[in-house]
Amino acid sequence: MTPRGLRNCNPGNIRLSGVRYKGEIRPSADPQFRQFDSLEWGYRAIFVLLHTYARRHACRTLRQMIARYAPPDENDTRRYTLFVAQHSGIDPDKQLDTLDRTAMTAVVCAISLFENGQHADRTTVARGWSLFAEDFH
Repeated sequence: MTPRGLRNCNPGNIRLSGVRYKGEIRPSADPQFRQFDSLEWGYRAIFVLLHTYARRHACRTLRQMIARYAPPDENDTRRYTLFVAQHSGIDPDKQLDTLDRTAMTAVVCAISLFENGQHADRTTVARGWSLFAEDFH
């Protein structure tokens, strides 16, 4: 069976909130998670969310970003952080530039793998980055 995040074109399993994203289907048919028009828009949303964490919430490292993205009251944040660090090759305690395409693509691919148990298609993630870069570069 296809994982929920991929069915929703929301590979980061971003929960519903008052925030609106480009490419989002409103209202979502899923009672807890957002749905997007395509996986590209879903990947863009992860890039936007992590960039927002850095800019508005002073999350400068992968560890800080994952702690906010997957808080310990809902997740095994330590395991999540180690998984993303290992699969992305990003040191969890080094400052992370959310406008660094190479680093952020690796992080988002690792988040998608953790959330869905399947490797992300890098071409699709790259299209998500391009959608993000149109607004944030």
